Amino acid sequence: MLQSLIQSLVSLIDNFMVSGLGDISMSGVNVAGQVLFVFMVYLNAICMAGGIFMTQYFGAKDPDGMKQAFLFKLIMSFAAFVPYILVCLVFPREVLSLMLIGNTEADPILDEAVQYINIMFFMGIPMMMSMCIASSLRDLGRVKTPLVVTVVATLTNTLFNWLLIYGNLGFPALGVRGAAAATVIARILEFVIFMVIYIKTKPEFAVGIRKLFAVNGRLFLKMLKKGSLVLFCEMVWILSETVTTAIYNGRGGAEVVSGMASSFTIANLFFVAFGGIYSATGVILGRTLGEGDLERARREKTWLLSGGAVFGVFMALFGFATTLIVPLVFGRLSEGAVSICRDMVILMSFFMPVWVYLNAQVAVSRAGGDTKMGACTDSVITLAVMMPLVFILGLCTDISPVMMYLCVKLLDIVKIVVFHFWLKRELWLRNLTEMNNV
Repeated sequence: MLQSLIQSLVSLIDNFMVSGLGDISMSGVNVAGQVLFVFMVYLNAICMAGGIFMTQYFGAKDPDGMKQAFLFKLIMSFAAFVPYILVCLVFPREVLSLMLIGNTEADPILDEAVQYINIMFFMGIPMMMSMCIASSLRDLGRVKTPLVVTVVATLTNTLFNWLLIYGNLGFPALGVRGAAAATVIARILEFVIFMVIYIKTKPEFAVGIRKLFAVNGRLFLKMLKKGSLVLFCEMVWILSETVTTAIYNGRGGAEVVSGMASSFTIANLFFVAFGGIYSATGVILGRTLGEGDLERARREKTWLLSGGAVFGVFMALFGFATTLIVPLVFGRLSEGAVSICRDMVILMSFFMPVWVYLNAQVAVSRAGGDTKMGACTDSVITLAVMMPLVFILGLCTDISPVMMYLCVKLLDIVKIVVFHFWLKRELWLRNLTEMNNV
C-alpha cells in the first residue's frame, strides 16, 4: 500500500504540473493515460494470475513451481507488446479519438494526446519486466525491495517532470512531451535497478537465460486456464471503465475530461487500499493453502474480510479529507473542472467501504484458484446490466457525468451480496500445488 501511495502521490504531482498547461493539455495527457491504463491492467492481471500459483508454490517450498509461475508472467506479458505498438505508434489518433466522441474540443485534445502517447511507447518493455519482478517479490512477501525501487523511480519521475515540462535549469520546455519523457526515464531506471536485484540476489523464482524457454507445457496450460478467467474479468472491468469514461467525456468540453481525470488522480491516494488488501489476502491465504492447512485458511478468510470492512470505513474518512487538496492541486484548471473533481472525490469516498470489501472477497476467491467467481458474476453483471445502463443514461438523459457515475456504481452493492453466497460454497478452499502434482 505504501508503494502504491507513493506512486499515486507522484501521479498527483505529475497532474499538478500538467494542469498548469491548462484544461486542453491536462485532458490530452489523461485521455492517452486511460488507453495506456488498459495495457497496465492487462499486465497486472497476468501478474495476479501467476501470483495465485507463485504464493502457493512458495508455501509448498517448491522453487521449480515458482520459476514456472514467473515464466508464465513473462511470456503472457510480452504477448501484449504488439497491440501496445499499434496503439502508441501506428494508430494513436484513431484509437484515442474513440475516447472523445461528442466532445466539443476533441481536436486540440487529440493533438496533445498523440504527442504524449508516441513517447510513452518507449516505456513498454521496461515496465513489463519491472512489473513481473516486483509482483513476484511481493508474492513471496518481500515488499520492502519493490518499495525502495519505487521511491527511487518516482523521485526521478518528479525531478524530470519539473525539468522538462516547463524547462527549468536550462532544460527545454517540452510541455506534455516532457511529462512523457520523464515517465520513460523513470521506468527505464526502475527496470535497470530491478534487473540488478534479480541478477545479484537470485530470488527463488529467478530463471537463467538458458532456461527462459524451459516451460512446463502442462503446468503453463493450467495457469493459463486459471489466468484466463482472471484476465477476462479484469479486461471486462477496464474496458467497461474505458467505455463509460468515453461517455462521460462526451458530456461537455475539456473541463469535463480534465475534471473527471483530476478526481481519479486524487482518488488514487485512497484507492491504494485495493491493492493492499488484495496482495495481503493473496499472500496470507495462498501460503496457508499451499501448506495444506485448510482449517486455518477458513479462519484467516473470516478475519481478512472483517478487517477489510473496518479498513474500508477508515479509507472513506481519508477520502473525504482529500477534498481539501482539490483547490490546492488543481486550482489552475477551470472552475467547472474543479467543481466536477470535488464532487467526484466526495462520491467515491462514500463507496470506499463497499469497494474495499469487494476486493477482499475477490482476493479470497482467487487465492484458492477460484477464478470463476469474478468471471461468472462480476463480468456478467458488468456486461448484462452496467453497460446497457450506461448507454441508456448517455443516450436518453442529460444528467451530469457525476450522477451517471453514482447510478452505475450502485450495482457494486449487489455484487457484495452475490459474492457472499458464492464464497460460502468454499470453492476457493483448495491446495493447487497438490492438485497440480496429481
